[in-house]
Amino acid sequence: QVQLMESGGGLVQPGGSLKLSCVATGITFTKYLMSWYRQAPGKERELVAEMNSDLDTSIYADSVKGRFTISRDNAKNTVDLQMNDLRLEDTAVYYCKATRGRVFLPSIEYWGDGIAVTVSS
Repeated sequence: QVQLMESGGGLVQPGGSLKLSCVATGITFTKYLMSWYRQAPGKERELVAEMNSDLDTSIYADSVKGRFTISRDNAKNTVDLQMNDLRLEDTAVYYCKATRGRVFLPSIEYWGDGIAVTVSS
């Protein structure tokens, strides 16, 4: 059974930091692209950051560049999101996602249940 479990969310003041973690079980972790998405109230889910399995490519949403850092540990099946200088607009539910592309077939995707991050003074 595949499970992606997020942790580390909570309430933080503007300018503060949080670190989200996601541990994946039931998949061959190194075959998956790992991503963090977020969904703010009333908005669509958006990609925040992702990193490939070779640890050599990562991308970020423009809104978080320079503030958030994604990392993964293939030995521990974990992907983290270090969030610094948090802003009110970072308030959202954050989701961990695992994606495996397949030739001539739809990608395999798994999502975590999400964890809330609230930035408020």
